[in-house]
Amino acid sequence: MVRASGIVLISEVIMAFTSSDQEHLFGHLIETLQSKNNEARKYFNPLRLEDPKYERLPFSIRVLLEAAIRKCDGFYVKQEDVQNILNWEERQNEAEVPFSPARVLLQDFTGIPAMVDLAAMRDAVAKNGVDPTLINPKCPTDLIVDHSLQIDFSKCAIQNAPNPGGGDVQGAGPRSGSARPSPRGPQLGTQCGSRHGSCAKGSCSDTPSGSGRPPAVQIENTPLLCPFHLQPVSEQDTALRNQEIELIRNKERLQFFKWCSKAFKNVSVVPPDIGSVHQVNLEYLSQVVQEGEGFIYPDSVVGTDSHTTMINGLGILGWGVGGIETEAVMLGQPVSLTLPQVVGCKLVGSISTLATSIDIVLCITKHLRQAGIGGKFVEFFGPGMSQLSAADRTTIANMCPEYNATISFFPVDDTTLKHFKQTNFTEERLELLEAYLKAVKLFRSYDDQAEDPQYSEVIEVNLSSIVPYVSGPKRPQDRVPVTCMKEDFLNCLNEKVGFKGFHIPSEKQDTVVPFLHEGTKYTLSHGSVVIAAVISCTNNCNPSVMLTAGLLAKKAVEAGLSVKPYIRTSLAPGSGMVTHYLNASGVLPYLSKLGFEVIGYGCATCVGNTAPLPQSVVDAIKQGDLVACGVLSGSRHFEGRLCDCVRANYLASPPLVVAYAIAGTIGIDFEKEPLGVGADGTELFLKDLWPSKEELHHVEENNVVASIFRELRSRMQKGSTFWNSMDAPDAVLFPWDPKSTYIRCPPFFNRLSKEVSGLGSIENAHALLFLGDKVTTDHISPAGSIARVSAAAKYLQSKRLTPREFNSYGARRGNDAVMTRGTFASIKLQNRLVGKTGPKTLHIPSGQMMDVFEAAERYQRDGVPLIILAGKEYGSGSSRDWAAKGPYLLGVRAVIAESFAKMHKNHLVSMGIAPLQFLPGQSADSLQLSGKERFSISMLEQVNTRQEITVLTSTGKSFSVVALFENKMDVTFYKHGGILKYVAHSMLQ
Repeated sequence: MVRASGIVLISEVIMAFTSSDQEHLFGHLIETLQSKNNEARKYFNPLRLEDPKYERLPFSIRVLLEAAIRKCDGFYVKQEDVQNILNWEERQNEAEVPFSPARVLLQDFTGIPAMVDLAAMRDAVAKNGVDPTLINPKCPTDLIVDHSLQIDFSKCAIQNAPNPGGGDVQGAGPRSGSARPSPRGPQLGTQCGSRHGSCAKGSCSDTPSGSGRPPAVQIENTPLLCPFHLQPVSEQDTALRNQEIELIRNKERLQFFKWCSKAFKNVSVVPPDIGSVHQVNLEYLSQVVQEGEGFIYPDSVVGTDSHTTMINGLGILGWGVGGIETEAVMLGQPVSLTLPQVVGCKLVGSISTLATSIDIVLCITKHLRQAGIGGKFVEFFGPGMSQLSAADRTTIANMCPEYNATISFFPVDDTTLKHFKQTNFTEERLELLEAYLKAVKLFRSYDDQAEDPQYSEVIEVNLSSIVPYVSGPKRPQDRVPVTCMKEDFLNCLNEKVGFKGFHIPSEKQDTVVPFLHEGTKYTLSHGSVVIAAVISCTNNCNPSVMLTAGLLAKKAVEAGLSVKPYIRTSLAPGSGMVTHYLNASGVLPYLSKLGFEVIGYGCATCVGNTAPLPQSVVDAIKQGDLVACGVLSGSRHFEGRLCDCVRANYLASPPLVVAYAIAGTIGIDFEKEPLGVGADGTELFLKDLWPSKEELHHVEENNVVASIFRELRSRMQKGSTFWNSMDAPDAVLFPWDPKSTYIRCPPFFNRLSKEVSGLGSIENAHALLFLGDKVTTDHISPAGSIARVSAAAKYLQSKRLTPREFNSYGARRGNDAVMTRGTFASIKLQNRLVGKTGPKTLHIPSGQMMDVFEAAERYQRDGVPLIILAGKEYGSGSSRDWAAKGPYLLGVRAVIAESFAKMHKNHLVSMGIAPLQFLPGQSADSLQLSGKERFSISMLEQVNTRQEITVLTSTGKSFSVVALFENKMDVTFYKHGGILKYVAHSMLQ
């Protein structure tokens, strides 16, 4: 079924305005792929264009081209767009082209306004006699509920002393309301019994955030203990009780999501407690090749998070966009982008034996950041690619925000296929994937230079130049190549006391102090390692880094090496998953054999929570005035932070921590000096024990990846207990609760009718705000906490909510009453109409200063249209849908600015607000506007793209502005009052 407007909302329709393959503008490109089970699948083959330019295109641009060919309908996507993409070499950085992704990825914070809008649209068309079940996302949409969880209860860090300050601890008693039954049965009010007052089992370990209680003590390989009474408490209660609080706090939102999963076609909801949005996307939703509308085609995605770019590491094109673009894609509209320049990042050389994945990722990130590639596509190629695992590639792709690229694309190759063999892909699926990608030239062999495409420019990264670093001895920013470590430490002994120096007299630098430990004689000298802590948090969360440490430990133990018993060793995984994959790969016992036993999950050595050193070691250090060393794989260290008698502290990768612990000293040249002597008397060097890349990748793919995917599949199949038992409405239309403060039917479709009112002029408008340069989306629509004196707070208080129950603007995005009142509610807003910082404006007719919302409400009551005056870069910053929706509901009809952030300008058009730009060299100041005039804007009925129109003020002054409508689609959306009304109108006509 096709509407005159060109929009399609019925999922069964295959093409936008055709009924058969032959009628498609590019129907002659359709071919059939026969699978082994004789199942035929159709696809568009761009090679049949018979244009040699196709095979010179970067692989990421080929994906754009295929989507344009398949979606070409003459309205959203034109033949001209296909030609522009094919002519990428000439048209890059000039042509504006559409991209129709295969699917949409939402997380719950940004997903709720999109789904609320669709639910409201169903209401609107139903009131006008149209079947509401026709309103569904056109593009398959996955919504992952992962942003609702807050840490109300947590297992705390390890502490040497439960109460270092002495005396009774204030607030150590039970919190009010904490004695409700646990979902697992035991009463939370069960007390240990002591002069310190009641200590609920779990309340000590699962300490509510901000309670003021001291952290719990952790004994190696035992449950968490109460800090006062040393009674074991349940670790599992933490997650269960956080989930329970999440369910209670977000029950309305979760019930709405569950209704969406049942009511809408093309919507899949992943419930809470399954995984983060990016984990689920990488490990479950990724298909590489999609099937739909009778065709197979490349997988691609846009998501409401900047880290959507991770998916490019698997050869799937995708990036983060704003909420309004997402809604547009869900409704069938493509993403509009300037045909990007594509920077080829050529990897050559061999990676150093000691370089870890983190070293590789940080080095490549550094090169790309220095290259100035903002807003460009990056595509990797070269013979060095074979050395990067799938995990390395996704980590590099995830770093896009760090070097400001739009995407970092890794075309599919044999490494990618090997990775997917360990996931949810069947052999039949893998064969189809490989056959299709090879048929359309989207499969790469990085060793074949003949396959290298043309790039805008090429940046070469020599992997041989990547050397491992450690940081220290006093500051994390002081990086030292491992190869120079011995020399650098000697220099530190000589230097004056400062950021690096210790100023040890030359005659004392060879001091050796003997001591006894557990009846055995040992010696300490400058550079001796006395603390070695492996920590898998923050920058060391890549599985390959921890596995390297484990495999190194395995080889060391098997060779007969050990760690001296006086060295304080520990292993603090960042999560239970780390322990899980160390166990699954069989290396955990070897780490334990060297003394690296799991001591708990939390911040430990990093924050100085190290168990005391043996007294004999402390005495030896003091006796010789030694510069003893600590080595850890965390992210922070300062002099004396680990222990007051340990002056030199180094940050290193987990495997180097193990290596230095075995060596027993920082003063070692790993290339020339052995770590130790094996059981057979052979000298063993670090290179003899360090696992090869092939060995590491094999263990990673066959143990870690496979294990992770099995667990995720299991969680997806079982679902969440809370989610499965939750009641949700079973109706075509959502039953809005008038008492709800989280979910409200937005007024976007009020007074919706079949007739389209057209552009219409703006007569006698007042300026709601007169703003300066660089007004960000955070100024326009804050996402943080709701201030107690704000207009949104007044509304919530009228609903009998206390400030503790306000939550944040981000959590209440499904309530237009809160979000509209929160528009321009930033305390940092500088409005020239009032002359001071804050969310206030001048109601010009009365001369009163008031909240922005109150002024807008009064203007709307009086039937006065509104505009906003602004300077340069209006709407810069992160994408935020309510930064356009909020002004629209305040009654803003146009924004006149010197320049706009491109994404926000598109959002304004999508909401029916005209983005008008001063002519070059002109501004509100140069035109001597006070902001208190009344403005009339003549919007021509047949306005063209980027047309100049006239603004007349009440003082008799007139000036011209450019209407920033980039194409006919923009004009069409504006005429209808935005894309939401456009889609609704198309259903009513």
